[in-house]
Amino acid sequence: MAGGLFKLMKDKSVDHSHLHKDHSIHHPTPPRSFFSSSSLAVHPNVETAQSSSEEDLRMPNIKVFSGSSHPDLSTRICERLQLEVSKASLKKFSNKETNVEIGESVRGEDVYIIQSAAGEINDNLMELLIMINACKIASSCRVAAVIPAFPYARQDKKDKSRAPISAKLVANMLSVAGADHIITMDLHASQIQGFFDIPVDNLYAEPAILKYIKESIPNWQTSVIVSPDAGGAKRVTSIADRLNVDFALIHKERKRANEVEKMTLVGSVEGKVAILVDDMADTCGTICMAADKLVEAGADKVYAFCVHGIFSGPALTRLNASKFEAVVVTNTIPQDENMKKCSKIQCIDISMILAEAIRRTHNGESVSYLFSHVPIC
Repeated sequence: MAGGLFKLMKDKSVDHSHLHKDHSIHHPTPPRSFFSSSSLAVHPNVETAQSSSEEDLRMPNIKVFSGSSHPDLSTRICERLQLEVSKASLKKFSNKETNVEIGESVRGEDVYIIQSAAGEINDNLMELLIMINACKIASSCRVAAVIPAFPYARQDKKDKSRAPISAKLVANMLSVAGADHIITMDLHASQIQGFFDIPVDNLYAEPAILKYIKESIPNWQTSVIVSPDAGGAKRVTSIADRLNVDFALIHKERKRANEVEKMTLVGSVEGKVAILVDDMADTCGTICMAADKLVEAGADKVYAFCVHGIFSGPALTRLNASKFEAVVVTNTIPQDENMKKCSKIQCIDISMILAEAIRRTHNGESVSYLFSHVPIC
């Protein structure tokens, strides 16, 4: 009897191995990655080809939500990703409390929430935190905050007694809310990345600025790249090296925040096109004084490139009266209204950089390519 039982068990194991072998042969092929191309010729009929093509253009398991700070940028990013902006209801109660309702399932999804430091910064920051938390407790797989302009980035160090380090506080709030990843652009100070215990991708608008300079500024080959302060020297030297042109520096002494007492130009701009480069333009007092200084030093024309165009207070009035040929900013912050009020403001669209960063992050690819190239999509 024992021998018969052993023979029966042996026969069953043979059958099981046959089933496993058959199952592996007919296992479906894994789906192709987003943006992969497929030829219609490989499909037996047109309907199957169209269906497969549509599947190739879809990015699975991803939801992209937009905060209320910059819906136009969110729409542009989603268009490049060939996705719809996910549904969410964002409103305020009568006592100004922020209310968020996520309008579709995010269970097991990778969620990207786009919110910039624009408009009512404190309200928008709170809205972002609530959206992150709402998605996190709704069982999303991963939540990434896409913050083109990081709020409170200038308060990154304790430079006087009893000063807060507000950028660190914002980092803590984002982490506690449930963010798993941060995607931002041109942080005021790169060390802000160290305030987080989660991955931070700090993208750069530099490739887009270089492309704009080469395409839109006459005689850029003989230009001088100028930093309006010592803190931007690294940024300016990087751009000057890539353009193979000279650079200069303006040393400024401040009385207090947003008020400059004295400026000294280090370098020569005489008879050349001067291109001021900075990470942000707020009240524009500094760059307007710098433009005057450069014209006094003999510059033929003066341009300004600032990644984040905040333009608060008297900024637009100062720019209209300034000696700039153009002030070029990116759309990390909405610029439509500013461009209507000041004809010197021009805008570079950086949605393709953020869209490609989201795509690469979702597919587990490297984003270092974006540090030196503008994606074509």
